[in-house]
Amino acid sequence: MSKDFGRLATDESINKAKDALVKNGIKVLVVESGLEAKTKALEIIPEGAEIMNMSSVTVDTIGLAKEINESGKYNSVRNKLVEMSRSQGDRGSSTDKLSGQKLGAAPEWVVGSVHAVTEDGKIFVASASGSQLPAYAFGSSHVIWVVGSQKIVEDSKEAMERIQEYVFPLENERAKKAYGMGSSINKILIFNKEGNADRIVMIIVKEKLGF
Repeated sequence: MSKDFGRLATDESINKAKDALVKNGIKVLVVESGLEAKTKALEIIPEGAEIMNMSSVTVDTIGLAKEINESGKYNSVRNKLVEMSRSQGDRGSSTDKLSGQKLGAAPEWVVGSVHAVTEDGKIFVASASGSQLPAYAFGSSHVIWVVGSQKIVEDSKEAMERIQEYVFPLENERAKKAYGMGSSINKILIFNKEGNADRIVMIIVKEKLGF
């Protein structure tokens, strides 16, 4: 591995990324801890909002997923999908599955994380299934990403190296333990710019969170 991709970014690197992200249409908040990130996210999300927390070690670690799905304050899309899956079982039709896909692709609000952020303001999200990508790219009106500062890299080349050399091995092991099967890098979404300046908020955390 050419670089320690688990090391927290310096303040200089964070500020470079922040300035570039803002120019590219992403609102950025910088906080010290996961607890502060959770607090900030919950200040942004209105009670009663339709919201989906995408699979994210970061969001799980700071307790944000639990708050969204268990507090009763929000219209949890993930809870709806779980209930749909239980009620359909193995008998779910293709129409039922399509309804679930549509529900997950365009919730009003979505919360998750990303796998790399460059100092010149590009954002990389890798996925095996691609299930979180439609909402991030376009489907959701409001996107919140919680990002440990160790995910900040110099450029696009380092972003891809981070995904392939650092993120994938860790996610592969996590998937084996959680699902009994490994993961893969099947799809990568790259944000160069967001046209709606009010759509995406990235909360950069000066704490190692997620992969």
